[in-house]
Amino acid sequence: MNVHDFSVRTIRGDELSLSDYRGQVLLIVNTATKCGFAPQFKELQQLYEKYKEQGFTVLGFPCNQFREQEPGTNSQVEQSCQLNFGVGFPLFAKIDVNGKDADPLYVYLKNEASGLLGSKIKWNFTKFLIDRSGNVVKRFSPTTRPMKFEDRIVKLLGTR
Repeated sequence: MNVHDFSVRTIRGDELSLSDYRGQVLLIVNTATKCGFAPQFKELQQLYEKYKEQGFTVLGFPCNQFREQEPGTNSQVEQSCQLNFGVGFPLFAKIDVNGKDADPLYVYLKNEASGLLGSKIKWNFTKFLIDRSGNVVKRFSPTTRPMKFEDRIVKLLGTR
């Protein structure tokens, strides 16, 4: 089993198989527009723009589980991400990342790469780096800025 075995709902409500991203390096991130880490959207977008032609994609999963920092509807979240942060990478429907209603993708991600709190997601902007085969390579904490691990992305892309 790997990331490509999961289906998710886009921010506009369509079902999408992550197998559509087979062969790409992915960075899966739980996001929140009202979070103190929201400035990371800028770096996520920069990395996406810089490497998308080489097979890199950021997948953003809005989540309202941490101090209700993503309270809007999917449509409002999409607008805020585009207008306030210039997000052009794919966004998905709001999900839970912890608890009994956690999205199956996140249950898998947490089991594959635990963090300081074990299998729980600590906060918004926890990041999972996925290789071209759909395997979880590394989990990064919310405080780790995306540009700090650009070299790992490049290595997975095989561009250096």
